[in-house]
Amino acid sequence: MAPDKNDQRYDPVPPIPTYDEAVAADSSRSAFDGSNRNSWQRSDTLHSPVDESQSVEGQSLLDTRRPFDSNASASTSRGRRPGGYRPPTVETDDEDDWDSSDTDSDGEAAHVRREMQELEVMDGEEDSRNRSTWGKRIGFSLSLPQWKWRSSWMRWRLPRLTIRLPRTSEQSGESTTNNETETPRRRFQLPSLGSSAAFMLVGRLLALLLVLGFIYLLFMSDLFTSMARRMGSQMFDPESVRIHVQSSVDARRIRDTLKHFTSYAHIAGTEGDYALAIDTKNMFDKYGLEDVTVDEFYVYLNYPKAGGRAVEILGADDQVMWSAKLEEEEVGGETAGRQTYVFHGHSKAGDVKGPLIYANYGSREDFKVLYDSGIDTRGAIALVRQYGPHDDQAIKVKAAEMAGFAGCIIYSDPADDGFLRGETAPKGRFMPADGVQRGSVSLSSWVVGDVLTPGWGSKMEMPRMTVDQTPGLVKIPSIPLAWRDAQALLEKLQGAGQPVPDGWKGGVPDVKEWWTGNLSSSPVVHLRNEQDEAEKQPIWNVYGRIAGVEQREKKILIGNHRDSWSFGSADPHSGTAVMMEVVRIFGDLVARGWRPLRTIEFMSWDAEEYNNIGSTEYVEQNDKNLKKDALAYINLDDAVTGDTFHASGSPVFRKLLLQILNRVGDPNFNTTLRDLWDTRKGDLEGLGAGSDYVAFQDIVGTSSLDISFESDEKYPAYSSYENFEWMERVGDPGFTYHVLLGQVLGLLVLELADRPIMPFDMAAYADSLYRWVDDIVGWSENKGLNQEGKTPVDVASPLREAADEVAMAVRQFDKWELDWESTVVAASGWEPNGLGKKRCEYNSRMARFETDLLDDAGVPNRTQFKHVIFGPDLWSPDDAAYFPSIRDTILAGDWQLANKTVTKVAGIIKQAAVNLAK
Repeated sequence: MAPDKNDQRYDPVPPIPTYDEAVAADSSRSAFDGSNRNSWQRSDTLHSPVDESQSVEGQSLLDTRRPFDSNASASTSRGRRPGGYRPPTVETDDEDDWDSSDTDSDGEAAHVRREMQELEVMDGEEDSRNRSTWGKRIGFSLSLPQWKWRSSWMRWRLPRLTIRLPRTSEQSGESTTNNETETPRRRFQLPSLGSSAAFMLVGRLLALLLVLGFIYLLFMSDLFTSMARRMGSQMFDPESVRIHVQSSVDARRIRDTLKHFTSYAHIAGTEGDYALAIDTKNMFDKYGLEDVTVDEFYVYLNYPKAGGRAVEILGADDQVMWSAKLEEEEVGGETAGRQTYVFHGHSKAGDVKGPLIYANYGSREDFKVLYDSGIDTRGAIALVRQYGPHDDQAIKVKAAEMAGFAGCIIYSDPADDGFLRGETAPKGRFMPADGVQRGSVSLSSWVVGDVLTPGWGSKMEMPRMTVDQTPGLVKIPSIPLAWRDAQALLEKLQGAGQPVPDGWKGGVPDVKEWWTGNLSSSPVVHLRNEQDEAEKQPIWNVYGRIAGVEQREKKILIGNHRDSWSFGSADPHSGTAVMMEVVRIFGDLVARGWRPLRTIEFMSWDAEEYNNIGSTEYVEQNDKNLKKDALAYINLDDAVTGDTFHASGSPVFRKLLLQILNRVGDPNFNTTLRDLWDTRKGDLEGLGAGSDYVAFQDIVGTSSLDISFESDEKYPAYSSYENFEWMERVGDPGFTYHVLLGQVLGLLVLELADRPIMPFDMAAYADSLYRWVDDIVGWSENKGLNQEGKTPVDVASPLREAADEVAMAVRQFDKWELDWESTVVAASGWEPNGLGKKRCEYNSRMARFETDLLDDAGVPNRTQFKHVIFGPDLWSPDDAAYFPSIRDTILAGDWQLANKTVTKVAGIIKQAAVNLAK
């Protein structure tokens, strides 16, 4: 009968090796021997899965360690025995030698030989070949020469001190008779002086003392601790980890995450928002993050009432002649509750009426045109359109307030974002006739975060301003509108006031003539904005971390906000889906035994849409610790809205970012992101006040970076049409650019958290500083500082001198890294412990440079913004304005204060240079 293959009783029994075969076996050939262990060739390029021949400029990534098996499970990557088969120890071919007397020289020699084998004094070449020097193996960067590394650790063995008991006659096989007298043997017989056994005993004692002393020194110093910390990271080959991170980004998982987070509306502080906060916490836990926390703050928020908003044209006796529909068509399908009502976050509650006046894009320049034309705007209702020179809705409302208007209506014009630009949503990118762009009208470049607690965390017990006291809110009511509704308003303006200037005409159909309107002949419009207001509304940030093994207290932070005005498929959940995928990948790495050198923290912010509230409150609550320990912050927001990669942030990220772009390939263009970046002459852009990086960069001086894929065209932002179906059909079919951004983010986090020397490009910062100084000098000359050959404020000299000192400090600072590399190379890859301490301090000084650029007094009249170089433009929050305090004082025309400010800023920059070069 044929054997059953599923019956283990019929499995063939493995052959039993003969004695000679067992003795001849070579344990060094096991799968974990020195020939296979950590002997990987380091490369001077970052190999891309798309193009492995692609070279990369600049510093390398990490040293070589154990290759990472991306297919191995966490359980199979641990628990393997390091040794193979070891043959039995053979004492002698003659059993009788075991009972040799003390005076038998041959027996004693055999006995000594056996003891030496037991003590493994006579180790063979096999063990010595696999033994490594006790020390700390260090990771290298790409600038070092190629060679192969071994990272096997020496197996420690203490000498075995044994006491040999005397053997009885029965044990030795000897026979005695009752008539024979046996000489009694001492139980513990000491060797005679001068014998080889005495020398062996002394040698054992000396060896034991030496080993114990060495172990004592290890534990008394921090060498052992330092090595133990690094072993969690060093056991993996960094290039294998990079490949694993890059290849693990899964489009299907990203799609599923995005679909879940966009399945219902979730304005900050609502039930939907809380539900997603708990989902985020559960996902952080599931993916293996540590210290997962839900952090609650209490902040000022407003919400629309169902019947509390109206835009109406009034006739005689205030009779309603026409009413705007306001709400969008229902496109959400099954939602929790309903689509978000149309409203402005942080808008002023009110019920006003007045003549309608059209003011183009609602900029201060546009209102000046009306003023210069003799059109009185006091008490009127402003009608302005989205976008233009300033995208920020709050600035439009504030400018209308300053021009004397009683209320403001902002509509989406098809010339800017509608059918005149291309196909509209849901099939295209642009806003349909009923689409409304919601948004916040809090003044984010004046006060950031909770407008009632500027400068401190908004916890329940903390003091707060009143709504009327804060400078962060506008003073007139406002509401957003679809062009479907604005059309009726524009038609009623025909013949009132004056024909609009060139460039003021929009694209609303059926509006034959475009007129400004005036107080006397314009239709009277009623604007009502009744709302619910909560001064202590709970919001929920969610945090999770992966603790570092070398500099645990030092942090690389990654953040994305969770709240949205409606469904938020692009803003913010394209970023949410990417961040969650990176969380999953790094959690998997930790499960396999990997650990970063520095701590990685993932943050899900709340209430960003209102005024960057969640992130700002966190920073203000933890400002001291962040100034000390936060190394870098990476932000995701509306992360994928097109196919062109953009990055905004501190210049310290430039070299690393280009290295990573060089290894990430775009399959739609069949080239790398670096080639596409170079083709369009891309560069790091400045940071304004548009997202959660503001508090990190401008309040605590943490070097920050915002990354995204964008389009030159608009998308249906903040409307109900920005939903999952739009993203899947139009925004990013196949989720290709979500995957690419996940690869970029994952590699950024990996390099910042796990390179021995953090890859900051300090030289790029010094070069950029010169450009920024030239920019502020040129700007100031056009703002009244070149008056008949006289300059009331000297901007150029102090700032250029400060820039020179930064450049010299950076050159001196960068030399240390070269010296460190040389020392480690000379030590065959092992970093002396004292040098390791200096390297960690070097990393800290590198990150502290931006923190040293803070002015504790802040920008005059907006003191939350403390960075002397970075900051938002006062009247264009989305735009970066380098040297914000100098700009503000010059705009105010206070030349004495401007001179003091220039001197102060230059002094802070010089001191930061001194601290860097120490």
